[in-house]
Amino acid sequence: MRASNYDKHPFTAVNGNLWKGWENISEELMHCIQQKAQQGTCVCVVECYHGVHHEELEAGFALLKPALTIHTKDLFKSEEELKPMLQPNITDDCLFGFRAHFSYADFLDQDKVKAAQKQVADAKGLVLVYGHGAATVCPADVLVYADMPRWEIQLRARRHEINGLGVHNSEEAPSYQYKRGYFVDWIVCDNLKKTLLPVADYWLDTTISGQPKMIEGETLRKGLEKTAHRPFRVVPFFDPAPWGGQWMKEVCDLDRSRANFGWCFDCVPEENSLNLQVQGELFEMPANNLVFYQTRNLLGGPVEARFGQDFPIRFDFLDTMQGGNLSLQVHPTTQYIRDTFGIYYTQDESYYLLDAEEGATVFLGLKTGVNPDEMIDALNESQQTGKAFDANKYVNQWPAKKHDHYLIPGGTIHCSGAGAMVLEISSTPNIFTFKLWDWGRLGLDGRPRPINIGHGSKVIQWERQTEFTREHLINHVEPMGSGEGWREERTGLHENEFIETRRHWFTGKVAHHTNGGVNVLNVIEGEELIVESPTNAFEPFVVHYAETFIIPASVGEYTIRPYGTSEGKECGTIKAFVRFNA
Repeated sequence: MRASNYDKHPFTAVNGNLWKGWENISEELMHCIQQKAQQGTCVCVVECYHGVHHEELEAGFALLKPALTIHTKDLFKSEEELKPMLQPNITDDCLFGFRAHFSYADFLDQDKVKAAQKQVADAKGLVLVYGHGAATVCPADVLVYADMPRWEIQLRARRHEINGLGVHNSEEAPSYQYKRGYFVDWIVCDNLKKTLLPVADYWLDTTISGQPKMIEGETLRKGLEKTAHRPFRVVPFFDPAPWGGQWMKEVCDLDRSRANFGWCFDCVPEENSLNLQVQGELFEMPANNLVFYQTRNLLGGPVEARFGQDFPIRFDFLDTMQGGNLSLQVHPTTQYIRDTFGIYYTQDESYYLLDAEEGATVFLGLKTGVNPDEMIDALNESQQTGKAFDANKYVNQWPAKKHDHYLIPGGTIHCSGAGAMVLEISSTPNIFTFKLWDWGRLGLDGRPRPINIGHGSKVIQWERQTEFTREHLINHVEPMGSGEGWREERTGLHENEFIETRRHWFTGKVAHHTNGGVNVLNVIEGEELIVESPTNAFEPFVVHYAETFIIPASVGEYTIRPYGTSEGKECGTIKAFVRFNA
């Protein structure tokens, strides 16, 4: 295997002040409070995202020695009141709910809020209003936002350290906590956060427990604006899987003592973090902050018009090298995901093979002449009795090699077989995988993984059989152009999907243009590449093998060429963007 140069901690450097540790943070806040106090009174509001460690934050802000502290946890409706309100969105399904449209006003008891507001109005000295929804209780003289990245929320849920909004559910299974967050809590938090990003005085990072970092809101906004006008990478995260492999350990330089790594989210801004570097320190926050605050510069007008403040393109890794098959699965059709889950576009995807062992395969499409009732009966029998499902009787298994590209529009049965390193290029809704068969194995928690034959049977496109799959979904490669030292190919996606992919092979400089929409690229061949602006609009940006990087729509023209040890060698990238005429 090659030596790794994969960067696991990318960042955007920005000038500004950073305070580290609760004593330094409280000292700066007291200085700001003294400046903003009106006749000796000042209201400091600390708004919190889901997943913060409240005990640590409450102790940290107690150093301010407020004359009055309002904890919003005391203003929430009771769990008995919230449960029937939320049940239609949380549902009894172990994985899926229905997208909510709540705000903090729905969670808070308005009589309690009015009483708290009167306390604040009558108070003298420093008033601290702390917790979820604090910014909706009263105006702030000083506003601090305590943020939390999605991946860290998941890790804390696995350790049973956190609760949902207004409830005590830390002992629930992490999958239930994730479901509640995805369909309810994070929507509520994000809707408020969008209004506070432009106005917050300070932004707080407590991702690492006991090591808080704080920057000024203006520094945050400058960093986001800078990021939205240059190439950048989000912070990848890696996770083991029942089918996980060994390739990422070497290529991405991961912990060799772990049994495997199956997943890497390398570009899912809804899930990934974004790092700013301030005074030599990394300041971590959800990458979605960039999507919310710099929507048009990042996505471009046409993409924003279609997707709003959603980043619609997802790149992630699935490693089955020396591992096992993924679950046999299918993704919903657009109408089904809207009607059933309240999500307005579906998880179309594709598998691009960064690497493959000899004998690797991909399961894709139904075999010609398959009987739908017979197949669903066989899946149900396997689920109920444990009898093995004969996947090869119903599903095509295709030989797979490095740089193959398999297209998977919603409703198409598929899974990567063992021995493949998949770069999954897909649209963003990221939990809507209906597992049909999981090869009789258990999850990492020692329990059977949830199977969704009921949902899956309603979305399978039964006409996507062997000939259709061969003709429309496998290596649909079309030459698009060439020049001195480069050639371009279209590799997909299927006409039902809104993402277009272009592959470039090159030994010299390749000219690109965002054409008004965000571009997402991955380095599929070459140790190092350099991304440059023909007009010096941004600093040259170096990327490495297997790294995914984002080019905001605002960049316009840019070039990519081999760099360092890759100079003089043929390199490759694959680029995804939204088809405006799809």
